[in-house]
Amino acid sequence: MSISLMQAKPEEIDTSEKRGKYTVSVIGCGQTGILAAILFADAGFKVMCVDADQTVVNNIAKGKAPFLRSEMESKLKNHAKTGRLGATSDVKEAVSQSDLIAITIPVKIDEKKKADYSELENTCKRIGSSLRRGSVVIVMSLTGIGVTEGLIKETLENTSGLKVGTDFSLAYSPSRTLHGQTLETIISQQRIVAATDKTSLNAASNILQSITKKDLSKTENMKTAEASALFEVLHQDVNVAVANELAVLCEKLGVDYLEAQKLVNADTVNLLSFPMFANGNIQEEPYLLLEDAESLNAKLRIPNAAREINEEIVKHAIDLTKDALRNCGKTLRRAKVSLLGVSQTPNSKGPPKKMAKEITEMLEARGAKVTLYDPYLSENEMGEMQPRFKKTLTESVEGADCIMILTAHDQFKHLKLGKLKLVMKKPAAIVDLEGIVEPSKIEKEHFIYRGLGRGVWTK
Repeated sequence: MSISLMQAKPEEIDTSEKRGKYTVSVIGCGQTGILAAILFADAGFKVMCVDADQTVVNNIAKGKAPFLRSEMESKLKNHAKTGRLGATSDVKEAVSQSDLIAITIPVKIDEKKKADYSELENTCKRIGSSLRRGSVVIVMSLTGIGVTEGLIKETLENTSGLKVGTDFSLAYSPSRTLHGQTLETIISQQRIVAATDKTSLNAASNILQSITKKDLSKTENMKTAEASALFEVLHQDVNVAVANELAVLCEKLGVDYLEAQKLVNADTVNLLSFPMFANGNIQEEPYLLLEDAESLNAKLRIPNAAREINEEIVKHAIDLTKDALRNCGKTLRRAKVSLLGVSQTPNSKGPPKKMAKEITEMLEARGAKVTLYDPYLSENEMGEMQPRFKKTLTESVEGADCIMILTAHDQFKHLKLGKLKLVMKKPAAIVDLEGIVEPSKIEKEHFIYRGLGRGVWTK
């Protein structure tokens, strides 16, 4: 019989063969969850991906995920094919057979910008009801400060009848999702691991060391770990806000922000961020800390201002589209706008479906007709946006007055402008929110061009 992961010493899980005796359940199969699942499978663990969405489960079982780079999708397919990685929607069944449970469910932010922990709490209840003695639970999604040793710990203990540090281990180790990341950059990241008792900290550290090349940053102060992860998110958000402000200025100055960024960053390490009309990674997470600060009557003026700026950039995208159409002699009202790119990929700056939905609603509120196309999604995955979804690029842009590029998928980097001219309603516009097409090439083909931060258009 295998030693429990909670009690396993480093030398007892130091090879792929030894780790193959243990099963990991990854709860929540968004980008963070899938990447964690691949890393655990690469390390030799048997992995079960768990998600409430049956479509997601079916795709993972086939080795598919729309946001993966090719190398990672290849890994996912291989692990699924060999049986090392599976998928299910049954949390209780998966947990009852697992030695490690990795919780990667993101905390939802409601319309009032407040954290909604109901889904996380309900998931923890299901986990607790099937939790085995000797198991290790690692929270890998961002939470508000105090949530892990408060809500999560209490829910798991109350529903399982087990105690943290004695019967099972509980740790916090958030995963960072970075743009353009590869498996190499993921395993080379500095990873934080926190637990309030030494048994849990040692157990989680031994496991996590198998999926990272760097030594872990360990702490027995869970709140400090939660705060540090949120501080990093806010720092990114502020940097993006500065980039967005400068990008809008560049449009007025007649300057290409991307060229200015290259000159600045040539001698420094990414001093200037990329401007983003919607940062899919951090669009909601800052509110976790902003809410905590508000409850303590602490004013985080710069982070609050950054959030306001970054949310307003979506409206600026609409203004760019409106201006492009005006230069075509058209208005948004009754214009057909084709949105390209609904899914997010690690090598893009663009939005997930939620932000695509928001920009769709804003365009339609102004009288535009919207179509959607994404090469990595099917009709069934579009939910309430399904009626607007087109199966091919040609079908989406046919008769369109304007194209908006939302996501930097490879297909959109190589648009066949000559073919577009034949099917779009001339004069037509292309609005590039990802900085992936050259303004001069677009204008040479007699399109009206607008791009976030790229104030070099001439028409």
